[in-house]
Amino acid sequence: MTQALTIYDTTLRDGTQAENFNLSVEDKLRITLKLDEFGVDFIEGGWPGSNPTSVQFFQEMQSYTLKHAKLSAFGSTRLFANPAPQDANLLALLAAKTPCVTIFGKTWDIHVDVALRISLDDNLTIIDDSLRFLRPHVEQLFYDAEHFFNGFKANKDYALATIEKAHLAGADCLVLCDTNGGTLPTEIGLIMDEVRGFFKGKGLAVNLGVHAHNDSETAVANSLVAVAHGACQVQGTINGFGERCGNANLTSIIPALALKMNYSFAAARQLAKLTEVARFVNELANLPHNKYQPYVGRAAFAHKGGIHVAAVKRNPLTYEHITPEQVGNVRRILISDQSGKSNVLHKAKKFGLDLESTDPLVTTILKRLKELENQGFQYEGAEASFELLMRRAMGTLPSFFELKGFTVLNHKDTPDGATKAEATIQLEVGGETVHTAAMGEGPVNALDNALRKALTCFYPQVATVSLSDYKVRVLASEHGTGAQVRVLIESTDTKSQWGTVGVSHDIIEASWQALVDSISYKLLKDKQSQQEAKNQGC
Repeated sequence: MTQALTIYDTTLRDGTQAENFNLSVEDKLRITLKLDEFGVDFIEGGWPGSNPTSVQFFQEMQSYTLKHAKLSAFGSTRLFANPAPQDANLLALLAAKTPCVTIFGKTWDIHVDVALRISLDDNLTIIDDSLRFLRPHVEQLFYDAEHFFNGFKANKDYALATIEKAHLAGADCLVLCDTNGGTLPTEIGLIMDEVRGFFKGKGLAVNLGVHAHNDSETAVANSLVAVAHGACQVQGTINGFGERCGNANLTSIIPALALKMNYSFAAARQLAKLTEVARFVNELANLPHNKYQPYVGRAAFAHKGGIHVAAVKRNPLTYEHITPEQVGNVRRILISDQSGKSNVLHKAKKFGLDLESTDPLVTTILKRLKELENQGFQYEGAEASFELLMRRAMGTLPSFFELKGFTVLNHKDTPDGATKAEATIQLEVGGETVHTAAMGEGPVNALDNALRKALTCFYPQVATVSLSDYKVRVLASEHGTGAQVRVLIESTDTKSQWGTVGVSHDIIEASWQALVDSISYKLLKDKQSQQEAKNQGC
């Protein structure tokens, strides 16, 4: 019996093989939770036998309970010299304690000869041994047939023999991989049909999946064609990150499957979150958003000039293949942009703010948002700053403290000595002026320490706030050291996490903006909690 269509995300493993795409353990945890919320069915966390970061990630994940997704550990078939129960890679997969395990094996005979240097029969043996060893220990077991399409074209009988062996050894899904990314859509369908016919001829019911790379710019098309020809699992990454030219882009595949091919799956019911997820991953990876990316790019529904704009205003379907709201994006008219209110109203509802579409404040907030975005602000991954922006515009944000001024000094006593940083800060809190100084590991840390020192006696809860992440991105790098920078800060108080943002030509000023928003957000939420508790007591 075949299973329903499922989405398998490998951003945390295959995606991180992309050039300049790096994630910390904390980043991987946050992305996992985001993907789970979005409705991704399987999340591949990494290869626990390959590096300490993956081991730590899987250890940390044991403290979390996912709402929908199942976590998968990834690895290879056993080494030929090792019996399965003694193979370090297989044991590391089980030590990850994930409900799902995915292993890959060789399908292309040239790889068996050149890479493994074993006989074709011996390769079948290690596929069989590895899967049979893992099968009793996991809920679901997937087999990635590496280089399947190349192997099929080079030696069809052997490629089919490898996946038949994997199926008989207990694999729940046989994932056919276009590892080199050189197969075209015109080939994919024909090969998928032959594979299905092969198993049908043997009276075997199998689940097939697809894992495509983008070296020929056809990974998305190949994935969609594979589904149309019977694949029930699609593997890929958010924004198409991956080694060389990338992997199949799930942010294009998911809406195509849901909106154009009428498939039903969990993420299809959360499509309005797609753009948010795509930009969230980019922010954590500290990479710029691709504005021209289909579905989720800022230019995906942007219109400029003359007859085109006039037609869109009368009926957007004249130049849009879907409505942007379906994927969480917004329409933009570049000459006189009147769009975006729905996005503001959506956020207002999420933040519990009372705003109606006819309220003039919506236009005020939208205008301010566009001004800030033009300066380089981005609020994906910094929703706390966006909520504060909205509350300031509505006049509902309390004034917890007011900056009067600060000074930051960075100095070296000797050429080989350590850099020393000191910050002094002057604030007004409830009519009282406070002046403090603090040292730190660098100017931003010194400023952070001084701010906390000044506020703790008034707001003791500030001591519970810590920065879990700090990222700096240079905007318009052609301006060199005079370029603007965007600072993204992730904060936590052990109970919750929130992101804030700042932008300036001065990295310290940008950091200050994000720091102030971080503390203000904490104080706001505590005040709201106290008011709710008081109301419940009444």
